[in-house]
Amino acid sequence: MRRQDAENIITEYLKPIFGFALKRCKSTQDAEDLSQEIVLKAYRALLAKDDIGDAGKFIWTIAHNALCNYYRDSAASVIGVPIDEFAEILADPDAEYDPEGNAQAIKRLQHEIAYLSRLQRRIVIMYYFENRKQADIASELGIPVGTVKWHLFEAKKELKRGMDTMRKTSDLKFNPIKFSGYGINGSVGSRNPDEFFRSSLPQNICYCVRNVAKTVNEIADDLGVSPVYVETEVDVLEEYGFLVKQKDKYLINFIINEPTAELLTMQNDMYKKAAELFANDLFDELMGCGILDDERIFCNHTQPDASGDGYTRDKNFLLWSLIPYIAAWSGESLMDKKFTFEEVATIRPDGGQNIFHASVVDDEVMLPEDNVYMKNWCGPMWNEYDGHVLWQIDSEWSDRGDYKGYFVYADDAKRVLSLYDHEKENLLSKDDYAWLSERGYIKTWGDYDGCFKTAWKLVVLTDKDVQSELLAIGERIKIKYKEQFEALKAPYARAALECVPAHLRKIREYELQYVFHSDGWFLLHCIVTLLGNGKLKLPTEEQRKALTTMIIPG
Repeated sequence: MRRQDAENIITEYLKPIFGFALKRCKSTQDAEDLSQEIVLKAYRALLAKDDIGDAGKFIWTIAHNALCNYYRDSAASVIGVPIDEFAEILADPDAEYDPEGNAQAIKRLQHEIAYLSRLQRRIVIMYYFENRKQADIASELGIPVGTVKWHLFEAKKELKRGMDTMRKTSDLKFNPIKFSGYGINGSVGSRNPDEFFRSSLPQNICYCVRNVAKTVNEIADDLGVSPVYVETEVDVLEEYGFLVKQKDKYLINFIINEPTAELLTMQNDMYKKAAELFANDLFDELMGCGILDDERIFCNHTQPDASGDGYTRDKNFLLWSLIPYIAAWSGESLMDKKFTFEEVATIRPDGGQNIFHASVVDDEVMLPEDNVYMKNWCGPMWNEYDGHVLWQIDSEWSDRGDYKGYFVYADDAKRVLSLYDHEKENLLSKDDYAWLSERGYIKTWGDYDGCFKTAWKLVVLTDKDVQSELLAIGERIKIKYKEQFEALKAPYARAALECVPAHLRKIREYELQYVFHSDGWFLLHCIVTLLGNGKLKLPTEEQRKALTTMIIPG
């Protein structure tokens, strides 16, 4: 910025800056020093920048930063005050004190201020550290002067009580947990959980109230951090439904899975046995009944036919979509639906309505060599638009590049379905074709003359009748193995419920309703079983982007 422009801005703000400092400093001398510091820093910063949009906002940001440094230096200057005398100051603002004393005790007292309530903490800081008058504090906070005096008196008692308390910290202070993964069932909303659980602090806050409700101060003691930081995180976690408030305490509102080696082995064995029964029968029936050649099932991937003189549809690629889809959606009439989604889901301010759950798995848990792991698994996911549904699973065998996940799927699904309809009428732009091609959903060739020649590379069920016929095959197999499935599930369900706090068991019971249905673990084991015995083959590199992706009737 030009020197003259910078000087004009500074001249305009000289008086407001001094008024800002005078209102907040202990003395006129301090206010003069602080205002000079603000002016100098602002002037230098203005000269160094050419892209300042709002000069006022820029100036006041510098002013507040300088004020914070002033408060920090002021707090450090009273470190030598003896604890008893400092307590007397809190009780009587007019009391005199000796500046020599116990630095450690004063440091502890300042630490205890963080354990006051939000309002009391604000009043104490304004009164003792900002040197504000009680009437001024009352006016700014919108409360009577008598209320300010009462809070100052109560704060003094709380500080004395805190000084006499031997604060204990849990193991989380030294060994914080870290989510090994998380999942979402339902509509995701506009905010990614990474925004809420970006660091270890919110993760550990939730973890330490997974079984017992605790106050902000109790959580802070468990984690060995200042309540000020906990308070801020708790506010957001409660607002978005990850925590619920019970009077002045907080309790987790989602399940954190901490599976033992025994439970994980039981789960793996259950799904493995169920998948061996269901997936093998489903594969054999689909291959033997002729439905894979039905023209109502669209599949544009081909492979050489038996004679080698022509091509036929690639049934292996087709089965990568049909088998998990049928496994997920067939036999709904067999489910014992004790709870509905609406009964257990959380409605969040960002538009999401979902069940969130996280996992904490000990790195030292030893599992059998044949244990199946979810690698890059996401789904099943589905989204409806204009009479069609995009149904999809992401897995270690897919290759969707940077487009993997719940949040991208939710954004992209409606666009895919809209473009699917528009392509039939040659209404796509070059950018639309490029977008679909990049994701592996279509292949284009020829010159663009308002449209390309196009082949869709995903699986499409063109009417509800063929959809019903496919699901009927899966239902017959599930009826056949109904007793075996129930026997496999019962001990696992009991063990899984025992691991969940009482107030969250309804959520776990809801999720257990879907075991062997739209259950990611069951679908994964079906694929692993068929890959293991050679019935299902690995997809080609070209097929990975559109793998396990279907358009089905809505």
